[in-house]
Amino acid sequence: MKIANFSTLFSILFIVPVTFAQLRVGFYNNSCPTAETIVRNLVTDEFESDPTITAALLRMHFHDCFVGGCDGSILLNSTDSERFVGPNLSVRGFELIDEIKTELEAQCPSNVSCADIMALATRDSVSLAGGPNYNIPTGRRDGLTTNANGVFDLIGPTASVAAFLSFFGERMLNTFDAVALLGAHTVGVGSCDLFEDRLTNFGGTGLPDPSMDSNLVANLTSICTASENPSTGLDRSTPLTFDNAFFGQIRASRGVLQLDQRLATDEATSSVVAQYAADNDLFKRQFAIAMVKMGAVGILTGENGDIRTNCWAFNDK
Repeated sequence: MKIANFSTLFSILFIVPVTFAQLRVGFYNNSCPTAETIVRNLVTDEFESDPTITAALLRMHFHDCFVGGCDGSILLNSTDSERFVGPNLSVRGFELIDEIKTELEAQCPSNVSCADIMALATRDSVSLAGGPNYNIPTGRRDGLTTNANGVFDLIGPTASVAAFLSFFGERMLNTFDAVALLGAHTVGVGSCDLFEDRLTNFGGTGLPDPSMDSNLVANLTSICTASENPSTGLDRSTPLTFDNAFFGQIRASRGVLQLDQRLATDEATSSVVAQYAADNDLFKRQFAIAMVKMGAVGILTGENGDIRTNCWAFNDK
C-alpha cells in the first residue's frame, strides 16, 4: 500500500488540533501551578549531566503507554510488575521520575499523577535534545493494576513493517504517527544482541545482512566485539541530537536495527521515511502530534485510577 504525499494530509494533521476531552493543557494550573516548571527544572538538571536521559525517558513512556495504556504502571516496583519483565529490564530513568514526584508531593501533595510526570518529563527531555517543545494535555491518573504479560507483546526490533503498522494502528496511530515515533531512534541506543545476527549470520546464511551498508557492518562488528555487553547509538551521526538524520541513514542502508531498515524500503512506509528525511521541521511537527496522540492511549481520568503518592507503589487503602 503506497502512502500519499504528506502535504495532502496537512489540513488533517496540522491545522486541526489533536484534542482529547478527558485531558487538557494546563490541567494543574490551579491545583499545582508550578508543576510543569518543577518537572522542567529537574529534567534539565539531569540532562545537563546525562543527555542520554532523553532516550531513556522516551523508551519508558513508550513502554508504559503500549502496555495497558499511559497509566504509570511501568513505574511500579514489585516482583510481578511490568518493570521487571523482558525488554523492560533495560528501561531506566526511574530515579528521575521518583525525584520529580518527591518534589511535587512536597509542593502539591496527592495532586500530580506519575503518568503525567512521565509524559511531561519525556516532552522536556526531547526539547532539550533539540526536538519539538509541544503542549502536553494532562489529567491522567495512575493505574491500579500491572500487566507483566503484556510486555511481551511490545513490537520488537525484527518485526515486519506490517506487524509494526498493525501494532500502532490498533492504538489509533496512523502510518505517519508510527514512522515519526520510531524516529525517536535518532537518540536511541541498541545493545548488540538486538542486531548481531545482521553482522555475521543473517537468516542462517553465515553472511551479513545484504541490506546493511558494508562499512556499517565493519564498524558495528568492531564495536560489538570490543567489550562485554556492548551497545551503540542507532543514529550513527548525531546520536544525542533529536533530528531527522536517522531517516537519511536508513535510506542509505545504514539502519542498525532490522525494523528500522525495513521502514526505508517497504512500500507502506518508504515514502513517509523519504519525506521526514527531506524535512526536519516536518518530522518534528509530526512527532509532536504523534506523542500527544500516543499519550492518550488507554488513559484513566476523572474518578478512575488514582494519584500515587509514590510512583513505585500503589497507595495504601
